[in-house]
Amino acid sequence: MCLALRCIQVTRLESRIPDAAVRHGAATKAGEAPGPPVASLSGALEGLVVTNEPVAPDAHAQCLASPRAEADAIGPRMAKSAKKVSLTKAKAKKAAPKKSTGKKAQAKPAAAKKATKARAPSPFDASALKQLGAEVARWRKTTLAKSVEKMPTRRPTFLNDSGIPLPDVFTAADRKAERLDDLGLPGEFPFTRGPQPTMYRSRLWTMRQFAGFGGPADTNQRFKYLISQGMTGLSTAFDMPALMGYDADHPMSRGEVGKEGVAISTLKDFEILFDGIKLDQVTTSMTINASAIIALCMYIAVAEKQGVPMSQLGGTIQNDMLKEFIAQKEWIVGPRPAVRIVTDMIEFCSKHMPKWNPVSISGYHIREAGATAVQELAFTIADGIGYVEEGVKRGMNVDDFAPRLSFFWDVHNDFFEEVAKFRAARRMWAKIMRDRFGARDPRSMMLRTHAQTAGVSLTAQQPYNNVARVALQAFAAVLGGTQSLHTNSLDETYALPTEDAVTIALRTQQIIAHESGADRVVDPLAGSYYVEHLTDEMEQRAFDYIRRIDEMGGIIRAVEEGFPQKEIGESAYRFQREVEQGDRLIVGLNAFKSGTEGSNIELLKIDEKVAHEQVERLQAVKAQRDQAAVAAALAKVEAACRDEKLNLMPPVLEAVKAYATLGEVSDVFRKVWGQYREGGIF
Repeated sequence: MCLALRCIQVTRLESRIPDAAVRHGAATKAGEAPGPPVASLSGALEGLVVTNEPVAPDAHAQCLASPRAEADAIGPRMAKSAKKVSLTKAKAKKAAPKKSTGKKAQAKPAAAKKATKARAPSPFDASALKQLGAEVARWRKTTLAKSVEKMPTRRPTFLNDSGIPLPDVFTAADRKAERLDDLGLPGEFPFTRGPQPTMYRSRLWTMRQFAGFGGPADTNQRFKYLISQGMTGLSTAFDMPALMGYDADHPMSRGEVGKEGVAISTLKDFEILFDGIKLDQVTTSMTINASAIIALCMYIAVAEKQGVPMSQLGGTIQNDMLKEFIAQKEWIVGPRPAVRIVTDMIEFCSKHMPKWNPVSISGYHIREAGATAVQELAFTIADGIGYVEEGVKRGMNVDDFAPRLSFFWDVHNDFFEEVAKFRAARRMWAKIMRDRFGARDPRSMMLRTHAQTAGVSLTAQQPYNNVARVALQAFAAVLGGTQSLHTNSLDETYALPTEDAVTIALRTQQIIAHESGADRVVDPLAGSYYVEHLTDEMEQRAFDYIRRIDEMGGIIRAVEEGFPQKEIGESAYRFQREVEQGDRLIVGLNAFKSGTEGSNIELLKIDEKVAHEQVERLQAVKAQRDQAAVAAALAKVEAACRDEKLNLMPPVLEAVKAYATLGEVSDVFRKVWGQYREGGIF
């Protein structure tokens, strides 16, 4: 007796799957809607090919000689099984609740929570899975055991980068708990397979290369070069003084002006930065947080000078202050007033900037600080929950602002884990928004994301190896279903990227888009036993973290107590210890050294004259502006800070239009709420 699954090559069988198996629900009457789809081709095959019926001895012999002959032998059995499966699915379809297509027809939040308890059927045949499990057990005791005796495995146990144990092989037997509603279909709840039905078949991801260095004129020139080379979205990096709320002439800015991003102090700098770039024809991402409200207001003011109303502006501002306290450590005031400012911006944009993402909930910096992929997933989703909770507390309808919340993931070298992370994140967010917050608009449940390859994975040793790392990570982001992508340059461990280095990084995306074939099928790794297992495992482990955070009183309280920070610190320590002990190999760093680890690669150097020019321009603006108008505008900002019923966006917008500086507005925040300093965490 032999199981068909052991004898048949799936690729050979694919052409012989009866139409009933491919056209799900074909057994329904003419004119009826088709039955619920099987989550993947592998799911259909498991339900059809693996049967309880033995294959005839003569068919078994033919199987050993010819997979095609075996397919011919069991063809009638497959057709019979297909009919049963199709009829079963047709019945399930009639029993399943109808999906809503409009707000009026949608269930109330309480009803939605109740509906989630009814699980969809499994796409796999239970008896077939039991037989398959027995076959795997037999294989491990015989074939595998003999092989390991001759050739021992390289290590006793295998873990992925998040510490998830990995068995030697996955089969359909490992997916017995899977249900059709765990996967769904692209563009439908729970969006595991992607937020859009067509994904890259209709539109490629946005290729958004991070740019920002020197003065605003330098970055403006880089923007225009990248646009000429095929970049499809602007991404702006700001220097450290701007990120911390200081002007270029402040003593704290000395030695940092224009060094790790573009120097910005006043609206005049923004006018130069976007000179010649029509802001209604591009989308712009701005990586700035503590002073994000000031940067957004400057962007709005520049657009209005171009004749573009704020309602027509598209783009994203990072503005994720919770992750700053968790990981990146760039702040002006403490967590609670900082989150109040973020919520003001979310509320304002929901009313006046329908195309703008007012916050990019960022796992990137959490991961760069040393978190595992599971921790990145958990703490980022927890941050998102925190922002939604603040909006709801303010009386906002969740469906009025949640559709414009976006996310930002880091992409590391553990390829399959990264793909699974994207998929788990979408499913988690959909469930949370529907079941926890009662969202009724599908767009509120749809996690849209930007991604960036892992800066922390780049090495100064053998820097050209970084090109391979970035390509691997970028491919994982694409297969994971990102909407936007930045690829790091090979030289970023040394300095901001040169023009040649950033061009290679952009070309990496273009090769993936136009030469790899990754754009031709939606969610191409769906149905992989390994990827689906990791997706489930990461979701479960991330929800465990979120439960602990909820028990503490929410993410803001957890941050104040240092919980995420401690967890990340421990993971970073474990990683570094593995590297130093040689348990984790990094090519060119602690393995495969060439003896000439450094490289005389060209580096971008920022001339000190940038700082002098920036200070001179700042002083000129201060001398020419209406000082009374500035003072009056700053007084309105202070009044809004002291009255939580007032939204800070209008007075800050008025202040920057009067050419109040970034530092002056930030000083008002410090005056009202105090300057935040973090305590030690051990």
